[in-house]
Amino acid sequence: MPAPHPPEFRQRAVELARQGGKPISLIAKSLGISESCLRNWMAQADADDNGGPGRLTTAERKELARLRRKTRQLEMENEILKRAAAYFARENVLPK
Repeated sequence: MPAPHPPEFRQRAVELARQGGKPISLIAKSLGISESCLRNWMAQADADDNGGPGRLTTAERKELARLRRKTRQLEMENEILKRAAAYFARENVLPK
């Protein structure tokens, strides 16, 4: 997977595409990216600027990713605690 482009590059590419002087396909080709990549950047920029319908802003995406990581961690901790409780409960029930 190629390294992500810097935010400044993305912003400048979106600005060039929004000016409308050239077709998006030509702008993307001259920048060395795919047309779909540039269109995705434009859609994300629209969502960040206007809160576009059905799209999360960049800040919301980061928050969602953070919350999903936290949920996975809590679920794993909960599973460990369940297993530990079952282990200690079994140890107390069985005769020695």
